[in-house]
Amino acid sequence: MWFFARDPVRDFPFELIPEPPEGSPPGPWALHRGRKKATGSPVSIFVYDVKPGAEEQTQVAKAAFKRLKTLRHPNILAYIDGLETEKCLHVVTEAVTPLGIYLKARVEAGGLKELEISWGLHQIVKALSFLINDCSLIHNNVCMAAVFVDRAGEWKLGGLDYMYSAQGNGGGPPRKGIPELEQYDPPELADSSGRVVREKWSADMWRLGCLIWEVFNGSLPRAAALRNPGKIPKSLVPHYCELVGANPKMRPNPARFLQNCRAPGGFMNNRFVETNLFLEEIQIKEPAEKQKFFQELSKSLDAFPEDFCRHKVLPQLLTAFEFGNAGAVVLTPLFKVGKFLSAEEYQQKIIPVVVKMFSSTDRAMRIRLLQQMEQFIQYLDEPTVNTQIFPHVVHGFLDTNPAIREQTVKSMLLLAPKLNEANLNVELMKHFARLQAKDEQGPIRCNTTVCLGKIGSYLSASTRHRVLTSAFSRATKDPFAPSRVAGVLGFAATHNLYSMNDCAHKILPVLCGLTVDPEKSVRDQAFKAIRSFLSKLESVSEDPTQLEEVEKDVHAASSPGMGGAAASWAGWAVTGVSSLTSKLIRSHPTTAPTETNIPQRPTPEVPAPAPTPVPATPTTSGHWETQEEDKDTAEDSSAADRWDDEDWGSLEQEAESVLAQQDDWSTGGQVSRASQVSNSDHKSSKSPESDWSSWEAEGSWEQGWQEPSSQEPPPEGTRLASEYNWGGPESSDKGDPFATLSARPSTQDRSRLSWPGRSARSGGGRWRPNAPRGRWLRAP
Repeated sequence: MWFFARDPVRDFPFELIPEPPEGSPPGPWALHRGRKKATGSPVSIFVYDVKPGAEEQTQVAKAAFKRLKTLRHPNILAYIDGLETEKCLHVVTEAVTPLGIYLKARVEAGGLKELEISWGLHQIVKALSFLINDCSLIHNNVCMAAVFVDRAGEWKLGGLDYMYSAQGNGGGPPRKGIPELEQYDPPELADSSGRVVREKWSADMWRLGCLIWEVFNGSLPRAAALRNPGKIPKSLVPHYCELVGANPKMRPNPARFLQNCRAPGGFMNNRFVETNLFLEEIQIKEPAEKQKFFQELSKSLDAFPEDFCRHKVLPQLLTAFEFGNAGAVVLTPLFKVGKFLSAEEYQQKIIPVVVKMFSSTDRAMRIRLLQQMEQFIQYLDEPTVNTQIFPHVVHGFLDTNPAIREQTVKSMLLLAPKLNEANLNVELMKHFARLQAKDEQGPIRCNTTVCLGKIGSYLSASTRHRVLTSAFSRATKDPFAPSRVAGVLGFAATHNLYSMNDCAHKILPVLCGLTVDPEKSVRDQAFKAIRSFLSKLESVSEDPTQLEEVEKDVHAASSPGMGGAAASWAGWAVTGVSSLTSKLIRSHPTTAPTETNIPQRPTPEVPAPAPTPVPATPTTSGHWETQEEDKDTAEDSSAADRWDDEDWGSLEQEAESVLAQQDDWSTGGQVSRASQVSNSDHKSSKSPESDWSSWEAEGSWEQGWQEPSSQEPPPEGTRLASEYNWGGPESSDKGDPFATLSARPSTQDRSRLSWPGRSARSGGGRWRPNAPRGRWLRAP
């Protein structure tokens, strides 16, 4: 029977990558890149080939093998596995790069920051302190060749070949016999008399001084060059001079050297070192300390190295969320670090966490996710959105907190392209219909209309035909002036989705009714939209052959690229998101909304006051009118293909302008006429028959806005919108033909202006202008 000897190298679970050694340091070892056979994960493999007649070097290599295997410290090269045969020694460690090669690569890429060097030196000194003070071991080989850098930029101390005990056990230091390493020996070692008084750390601290000099100035040519600090930072020079002093007794202990450098104004007293020290002890920190740390972390990440963020900060953030109950506070730094990841890494590390976060009941978590959806939406696939994210997001439409309802509406701009037929054309439209008809917050009704205009191209042809005209027509009857503006702009943004018959019989009659609106901003946009629709009708009348081209999108399938205006909606909508939600988060960054501070839905009997965020500086009416005059002069050509180039104004500016006027009136305890509508206007009345029969229970698009049964006269001294000084550059003495319109048309008058089939409702009460409101989405 034959027996075959097993090859230990072949059976070793790690293998060398066939390429030249990676910058092997001076000494008996050759450094190679390697990988684990089972997983392919990268490692570093130090190889020593046993040669005849080199017994002394072989003993040194075996001693280093044993030391590395038994020493465990975060700042010492991490041992993974090893192999010892008669022909070779293999030592497998974490994947590292020699410090000399790392510094050279960073210089070519733009240079190494002092922050990184400060933390790297901190780690090497801490490793020396562990060896000298805790283990009573002398490293005896501190130099550039003994330091390695891992993928996170962490510096690790290696080169344990010539280590010996400080207590004299096992004899003195081994002989090196390598000139490149002996040049780092301190001068007192040349004195064989033994009369020089020194500490056990004196020699290693001298070598540390040599390492510092080489990090900032390059390779050390000779020991005399240490007298000139060169490029060493001024804050480090005094401590460096202590290390390379001629008197070994005066060289500081590694622990004291760290303490001196961490003093105020010291080289290692910076945010990067503090962040790393906190991360090393994060498991024993109090929850309040962790919350504060993660809140401040985002501000510092931009100045930190990319590798450090990816490989050290990110794992800690994921661990803090999974096991530390860190909550919403980790989201901002998590998404900031996510920018450094590849698409594949993002899918593997962050998306599973994001999907899990959406199922959270924590309001602060949900609102942060909605606000920052722009940063991760591109990494979500459609099945994940429809089955794991959208079912949780839609709960926000029914939330009692207006900020969450508002942010949920805005998030649909990003989710709509990924929603399937049922979620987009049925479920989402049901919630939009209810919000536009029944939500007591004017800004939310306004944002719903704006969002519908932006996602109109994604709807199916039947849904567009059934929804858009009715929804925008209803918005034009909203008592909240910005909502009426949004209705007009919604018609304009989706102009290519209507047939010529609908433009003539359904849209223009609605727009014409707004030409006598009390608010000038509504009238201006109505006139502009009317001119554009008339231009389309006139062009088709002059050349009927254009009809097919003009109506090509009316019955087309849903498509993100449909229509000229659709192409610019998505990018515009993302940059325009700024709202009450972000203000609430900034005001209360560490606590989730509670029942005591959530603005509740007002009731007719006891109106619940809610905090009103300070609005941004409104755009003055004078400036708006100047823009309109400039645009009107450019419209004389009235070309139909210029429709998409029109600037339909800023809804946010318009809305804040109106709100500024309402706030001025409300200081006297009175309410603007435009806001006189009760909550029962949105909930109690029955709507007429709608062609959206399946959504009657949730509110129909055909439902009109209810007007008060009786009109209260404005308080004494109240000026009309047309008379109010909006802070323009100069006042105008021109008479306003609409100055007599102090209120909206009566119910009877509006019934004549409404599209046939809609009924106006009547009811009492007031709509509260002081309810929480934010900034509105910019209209298309």
